[in-house]
Amino acid sequence: MGRKNSKKKKINERTRSAISRVVNGVLDITRSGMGFVTVEGMETDIMVRPQDFNTALHGDTVKVAVKESFGRGRRMQGVVREVLQRKRTEFIGELQMNKGFAFFLSEADKPMPDIFIPLSAIGKAKDGDRVLVRLLEWEKDGNKRPTGEVVQVLDAENSNDAAMKEILLDAGFPLQFSDEALEVAARIPDTIGAEELKKRKDIRDLFTITIDPADAKDFDDAISFCKLKNGYFEIGIHIADVSHYLEPETELDKEAYGRATSVYLPDRVNPMLPEHISNVLCSLRPDEDKLTFSAIFQVNAKGEIKQYWLGKTAIHSDHRFTYEEVQSIIEEKAGLHAEEILTLNEIAQRLRKKRFNNGAINFSSQEVRFKLDEKGDPIGIMIKESKEAHQLIEEYMLLANRTVAENISKLKISNKPLPFPYRTHDDPDEEKLVPFAAFAKKFGHKFDTSSPDAIAASFNQLLKDVHGKPEQHVLEQLGIRTMAKAKYTTENVGHYGLGFEHYCHFTSPIRRYPDVLVHRILFAVLTNSIQPDKKMEEKCKHTSERERAAMEAERAANKYKQVQYMRNYLGEEFEGVISGVASFGFWVETVAHKCEGLVSVNSLLEYDEFRHVESDYCLLGHRSGQQFRMGDKVMIKVVGANLGKRQLDYEWVATGEGADEKNERQKRKKRK
Repeated sequence: MGRKNSKKKKINERTRSAISRVVNGVLDITRSGMGFVTVEGMETDIMVRPQDFNTALHGDTVKVAVKESFGRGRRMQGVVREVLQRKRTEFIGELQMNKGFAFFLSEADKPMPDIFIPLSAIGKAKDGDRVLVRLLEWEKDGNKRPTGEVVQVLDAENSNDAAMKEILLDAGFPLQFSDEALEVAARIPDTIGAEELKKRKDIRDLFTITIDPADAKDFDDAISFCKLKNGYFEIGIHIADVSHYLEPETELDKEAYGRATSVYLPDRVNPMLPEHISNVLCSLRPDEDKLTFSAIFQVNAKGEIKQYWLGKTAIHSDHRFTYEEVQSIIEEKAGLHAEEILTLNEIAQRLRKKRFNNGAINFSSQEVRFKLDEKGDPIGIMIKESKEAHQLIEEYMLLANRTVAENISKLKISNKPLPFPYRTHDDPDEEKLVPFAAFAKKFGHKFDTSSPDAIAASFNQLLKDVHGKPEQHVLEQLGIRTMAKAKYTTENVGHYGLGFEHYCHFTSPIRRYPDVLVHRILFAVLTNSIQPDKKMEEKCKHTSERERAAMEAERAANKYKQVQYMRNYLGEEFEGVISGVASFGFWVETVAHKCEGLVSVNSLLEYDEFRHVESDYCLLGHRSGQQFRMGDKVMIKVVGANLGKRQLDYEWVATGEGADEKNERQKRKKRK
């Protein structure tokens, strides 16, 4: 009897423990309205019923109390105790007016309550207007409705603008800065004081240029160049000194940290910092004195670094070049400041060659951009490739980033490494590498997986061998997928893809918050005022997550533009390349437009039944033996373009023997 009571007591203690257990996680609300909280390190999520959300919305980080977890086959259930961080506070939807007040109905695809809007907070909005609303207040007991204000009335006819804004909001990026943040920004002086100049190395008389895209406005970086009496070249990499203006823990700094990155969509930039700071105050515009943080190198003609200096500077850019202008000078070996640019390029190419010799992987890159009309609708597609002008800037930025990281990595605080946001890239995923190596072998490419160095050498040899061949695209894409994701972390494991033992982001503080952190730490080190940040790893995780969210938003916006563009070609046929394969179909990217759509396996049933062969990245026909393999060229017809789902649907167009077989099968069907 005593044993039974003891056993019951233990079970009750375990149950009480489960009920009182509180964990933090992210709330995912399904279309049906049910919620599930995912917690890092837990294999299963926690179910939360709508009545237990306690003011939490989809994507919010919440504190949830587990109230039920025992019993065979029963999943954990919980109650949201507190909203720790909102994913978004701005929403797009319709304003509905009543006597004395208004309600906002969100267009978001996740269920959420209507927001109460006092008449004093509707601005110029009218009944039925499509508006952007900001959530201001919602009492924790959840009994009262949330309260908000109209931020902006949207153009009802401009669906493109609303779609881009919704993509940003859904990714957790606010569209506007708070009044408090803008007030901090407005107090920043536009002029550079004489006292500040005395604290810096004044190199305003050195030849200095910027090289950026033609449509850029936020010039993060500049390069200075001069010949020294000792025969070396002095090359300076000068970065906008954002940390001088962005004081820690102000409302402006908190908002910049929350965003952590600028987001670049096809027709707009959602900046990390207010436009005046990004495009005027910190932007290294020509013929203006600017405050910078610099890495200045003495380099010989072979590209060997003889010495370097890190510190704060004042510069004056002599000229603003576009990439196209610099590329023209490199190719024609003539033009404005040609001697300096050609020397800079020659040294950059030597640095590049050395980097690849030391194990960096040479993946080629193409950037697809849309040509837009005044409404933001795509009217053409441009493909930009990385040329020597781009590589010139890339190599000097890599040099500065690597040098700063190497400098910091030597420091110890209480015999421990100084907490620092390294930019790391781990070795390739072995599970992904094995099938990739087997697949590459079918094209005659050997792959040595015996060590990380051998893998890098194999990748470079493969990329060299496949250049210009039909399998180039597929092997490059699959190769990239075997790679780990780069991230920010205090654990300095190096950067595999670049072949660097130490690496960080120092060169883009206008658009990346980790660079601001690097600037602050480096300045503290140089002035012997370092105070280790115990929350640095937490900040690394946050900025890595925001970077991923920005990339997803950019992909979603590009997909929207693809669908928008291909709507003009419904019913037309194009050549494409199979870019992915799954059990339910395969994706095809058109050669002419680089627009990707899905060919459903259901649309192939009249021809044959297909099964997915994962090891060969293909669909295989049961009777015909027809293969649809990644990298194969196929003809497709555009049959669907759904803007709401950002989805393109294609149908395979049979050619040659395949067309004959398909026609014969259709004839037999008709006879039956």
